[in-house]
Amino acid sequence: MKKNNLHQMKPQDIVVLAKLISLNDPAYTQIDLALSLEMSQSEISSSLSRSTYSGLLINNGKEINRKLFFDFIKYGLAVSFPQHPGPIVRGTVTAHSAPPLDLEFISDEKYVWPYAKGQSRGQSIAPLYPTVPQAVILDTDLHELLALFDAVRVGRAREKNRALAILEQRLC
Repeated sequence: MKKNNLHQMKPQDIVVLAKLISLNDPAYTQIDLALSLEMSQSEISSSLSRSTYSGLLINNGKEINRKLFFDFIKYGLAVSFPQHPGPIVRGTVTAHSAPPLDLEFISDEKYVWPYAKGQSRGQSIAPLYPTVPQAVILDTDLHELLALFDAVRVGRAREKNRALAILEQRLC
């Protein structure tokens, strides 16, 4: 039974795939991914293996199957890794509160990933992986992708639909 669990996708796999899209460099190394995402190299290796097994990574793990990944985000993300806003905390903005959606959706209600060094206060949204708030500091593309994914996970219909439209342009 344990062997079957080796290939089940985990939330950090979505973060690793988003980082690969952000890098846009098939010559990436696992060490660079691990450092930039503040994950261990074994976590990166396992994540890449799961994504390859699922068909989300193709060509020996060097290319993302972007259409399949978009379909997963659209139809499976909110079901596989659901999230509901929590208490008000300090953190890093996400979902409709972060670029690129923050200029389109004006709201008194902010969503944030909890992070003591964050610049905003809002309802907490658990990130797909605990180190996401640190990993996005130097990578605005990664921040935008993960914020769009969160809009799909927790957004209302308009926010979710707009996030999906942007993601379709970026991923497909």
